[in-house]
Formats: sequence, structure tokens, C-alpha cells
Amino acid sequence: MARRSIEVPGLHHGGLPIPQACVVGNLLTSSGISPLDPATGSVPEGTEEQVELVFANLRRVLEAAGGRPEDVAKCTVFVRDKAIRPVIDKYWTETFPDEASRPARHTLRIDLADPLQIQLEIIAVLGEG
Repeated sequence: MARRSIEVPGLHHGGLPIPQACVVGNLLTSSGISPLDPATGSVPEGTEEQVELVFANLRRVLEAAGGRPEDVAKCTVFVRDKAIRPVIDKYWTETFPDEASRPARHTLRIDLADPLQIQLEIIAVLGEG
């Protein structure tokens, strides 16, 4: 089974040789999806802006792989401060509106590099929805 790297214009890992995601068969696993603005190449300072952007970037990664939010099976959310959960939940329910069909989610507090407040990783099965 062939493996293919998924790249998204404007999203990167600081010049490191790391793709945004990898697809093997119909399984997609992402690298860290950060709140990098693909238009400006910068990360906004505000928490709400970062959360909104990280979920937009999640959709960009899925689209680049031929997927959609309905294909996501698991999302790991890395945060600097778990107090931002209400903001995450707002964009979570917008991205995954059907409460009977949402991916599993685990939120972990870690020391993210400045100025990151949030980062995501996803596992998706493409074309299964």
C-alpha cells in the first residue's frame, strides 16, 4: 500500500521535512495542526483567533487529502491552558455539529511553543462517511 504525504499551501513546520499529514490506504494521520495563518505565515495572539484558525486548518488538511470533517475518528487537542475548553467547544460543535456523530476527543495540557495556545492531531478514515 502506497503512502503519500499531504501538504497544504501556507502551512508548514518551520522548514522541517514534516508533512501536514500522511495517508496510507484510506487512513489519514496528521502531524501537529497549528493555528498558523496560511495567508500571513504568522500565529495570531488571541486565543479565540487561534482556536478558530486551528479548526480552519484542520479542514484545510482534510480537503488536501480528499477528506471532510465527517471522516475524522479521533482528535487530540493540545492546549497550554485547559481553561480555553469553552472556546474549543464552540468551534468543535461548529466543525462537528451532529452530536450523534462526533469523533473521539482527548484534550491534553502541554507546554506549547510561544505563542501557540492550541494544536491538534487527527486520525481520519477517508471516504467512510
